[in-house]
Amino acid sequence: MLRIAVGGIHTECSTYSPVLMTPEDFRVLRGEALTTDPYFAFLPGDGVEIRALLHARAVPGGPLAGATYSGFRAEFLDRLRVALPLDGVYLAMHGAMHVDGMQDAEGDWIAAVREIVGPAIPIAASYDLHGNLSQRIIDALDIFSAYRTAPHIDVRETMEAAWAMLLRHLRDGTACPAIAWAPVPLLLPGERSSTEDEPARSLYAALPGFDARPGIWKSDLMIGYVWADEPRATAAAVVTGTDRAAALAAAEEIASAFWAARDAFRFGPVTGPLPDMLERAASTATAPVILADSGDNPTGGGVGDRADVLAALIARDWQGALLAGITDGPAVEACFTAGEGAALDLTIGASLDPAGVSVRTEVRVLRLDDPGTPSGRQAVVAVGEGITLVLAARRRPYHAIADFTRLGLDPARARLLVVKSGYLSPDLAPLARPNLMALTEGVVNQDIAGLPNLHRAPGTLPFEPNPGFRPRAIASARFGR
Repeated sequence: MLRIAVGGIHTECSTYSPVLMTPEDFRVLRGEALTTDPYFAFLPGDGVEIRALLHARAVPGGPLAGATYSGFRAEFLDRLRVALPLDGVYLAMHGAMHVDGMQDAEGDWIAAVREIVGPAIPIAASYDLHGNLSQRIIDALDIFSAYRTAPHIDVRETMEAAWAMLLRHLRDGTACPAIAWAPVPLLLPGERSSTEDEPARSLYAALPGFDARPGIWKSDLMIGYVWADEPRATAAAVVTGTDRAAALAAAEEIASAFWAARDAFRFGPVTGPLPDMLERAASTATAPVILADSGDNPTGGGVGDRADVLAALIARDWQGALLAGITDGPAVEACFTAGEGAALDLTIGASLDPAGVSVRTEVRVLRLDDPGTPSGRQAVVAVGEGITLVLAARRRPYHAIADFTRLGLDPARARLLVVKSGYLSPDLAPLARPNLMALTEGVVNQDIAGLPNLHRAPGTLPFEPNPGFRPRAIASARFGR
């Protein structure tokens, strides 16, 4: 019976956000709740005893407060010690976590796991392709698997791949794999590197060919997380395998192809300043036009409380708009106090980030949604006769059709649907007629070159030129152990 510990921490943090994450921002699975959760449904298998630890996951946001991270870390490591002895460890991670006052939080987490289990136990990890890596992380892991799609439609396949490689080693008695990686000093937002668009589509389509090479188990291309001002923030090619030379060669080839394509990355949808996008939407006969408020996207780390687009729609006296949504706990509570059908004056926006934009306006409460906890409450309000607005008590996206149907809303019937997003989710994208993306302000805005850059490695594009760069692969310290 193989004894494998499972757990991790999964979130993405903009270092430009002033709103620190606390334990209340996380959905935490412990013990049996982890093994029975649909997210980990692939885990049961013959001859495997799962020793479930802790898995904490949060909507992307600002940095974790130091106490939040240290609390999760201490509990996770305590549970890991109790789970010993082990044959393997699987960590379900994201890779772009930032802790207030700390660089390379995943490196700290994974290195602590390695210290406890020792050098002989294999550790596998799954990552988002928008995660950031470091040599410390590479040297602590044996097996690595990352998403190959953005929007992310291969989450389960990525987790299953990490798990399958771990079992392959443990069951077959094959040599334990290790990792080679080739950092690339280039940072792109996900909105300019979607795998549905070129050149990312072709770069990712080439990865299975590397997987088929002798001595290679899996190859990955990391776009990295652009809104993290950290030394490890970078793109990278990552290869898991048993043949050191083959892994190094493949990593350099993947990295070289990515670097060669660096000037070809473009936004997928029609993109421009908010006034231009609203003008285009107003002149479009088809519907729904879906407008992405990109600078305040909570799934990219945005705060989600800015009312820039709402203010612009009010100024234009827009008719037929559905805006979902704006995070504003006090406004939601005011709506609940007033009740459905009530009219009231509200200040909407900038409830979390004082540097944001707010709007003072009269609203009529159309619908209240109370799942049983104050933090889960939502309110649907009418602003004038032409705008329907969803308010949320806590930070969250509205990227699934179910998010709307729960509130009695049909996004397909809106003339203009505004969502805080970058590229659209797989649920919403088929509805768009067309999809527009506004270059709005926020802590995940698309003006990458204009972001403060204090900690990234010298020569990282687009912050500094690097004309002489050539990819060089680096082998994990665990090769040949």
